[in-house]
Amino acid sequence: MPTVVLYCQLHQPLRLRRYSVFDTDPDYFDEGLNRSVLARVAEKSYLPGLTKVLELLDRHEGAFRITFSITGVLLEQLRQSQPRVLELLTSLAQRPGVELLNETYYHSLAFLYSRDEFRLQIDRHAAAIQELTGHQPTVFRNTELIYSNELASYLDSMGRFTAVLTEGADRVLGRRTPDEPYLPPHTDKLTLLLRNYGVSDDLAFRFSDRGWPGWPLTPDKFAQNITRIDARGRLCNVFIDFESFGEHQWAQTGIFEFLDAMPGAVLSASGENRFMTASQAIAAHPPTEIFDCPRMISWADTERDLSAWVGNAMQSNALQELYKLEEPIKRSGDERLLEDWRRLTISDHCYYMCTKYFSDMAVHNYFNPYESPYDSYINFMNVLDNLRRRAGV
Repeated sequence: MPTVVLYCQLHQPLRLRRYSVFDTDPDYFDEGLNRSVLARVAEKSYLPGLTKVLELLDRHEGAFRITFSITGVLLEQLRQSQPRVLELLTSLAQRPGVELLNETYYHSLAFLYSRDEFRLQIDRHAAAIQELTGHQPTVFRNTELIYSNELASYLDSMGRFTAVLTEGADRVLGRRTPDEPYLPPHTDKLTLLLRNYGVSDDLAFRFSDRGWPGWPLTPDKFAQNITRIDARGRLCNVFIDFESFGEHQWAQTGIFEFLDAMPGAVLSASGENRFMTASQAIAAHPPTEIFDCPRMISWADTERDLSAWVGNAMQSNALQELYKLEEPIKRSGDERLLEDWRRLTISDHCYYMCTKYFSDMAVHNYFNPYESPYDSYINFMNVLDNLRRRAGV
């Protein structure tokens, strides 16, 4: 009787324009590029995909359910240039079969560098989600599913979350399954939902790979894979980027036909298969075991750690110098300066500096405006130098 928790992340960063060491213009972001990228993603993924989700909710009359997390920076961009997408998300947010999660407003790594900023970004994002849904979100999803015991303790101390999503990392699970809910150590107030990366990556990364032994992934095959989980666990947490529908996997691969038929295939494969939102799943399936995760994990790349953002000296230096400016900028009382600084905390800026090259990185790193990680670092540091001068530091 596997319960399927289908969770989708929606995020688009604010990419920087080319910024030389001699530049003094305080407008750091490439508005034209960001609008054009968002227009493409909206046309190829958000508009057809979200429309299809609405159709599925109506067709299955409550049996199909889905969970989303939408970054604040994406919501801002949608308001400015893609109101139709925002209308679809608003409509979805009002449906009983849809849940929206809380995360950092700027899709940042703030938990690693500033707990005060981390909490402020959570609060700002929660307010944005409450505006869409009318409800305060109670399930948290950190940027890129970054998680550790320390994060769980901090969220538990906030007293408003019931669950956290993270990666079903093998080095933490050992021989155990990701298909059960877990508890963090030292608290019984938070439930952990772990991503089944095998099933999730079949859809997000391998769907169009004709060299993959599992190709083609039909709705019936996908449903059979989920139904088999009943022998080892109660849940199948399928966590993916929503851009998997139409952007990472283009329409001509058949991804939208798959999405159209998949819920029905899952529900009919076993009379006991069902979809739930994250909150519904934790209410229906109390955890019994501990997920002890002393070191940070994430859902990125094959290592499932933080190396995609802090794996080299450029990234570490950029982040350290960025967060050094937090206190003087906040002390200045300059709201535009603070907003520019917060937009620089978007994790994608450091991801573009990553020097790792694995097969799955081509998907995560799409719409990278730089020719190399070194170009990204130089450009970011030029912007940061100008921000520092504006702050009088």
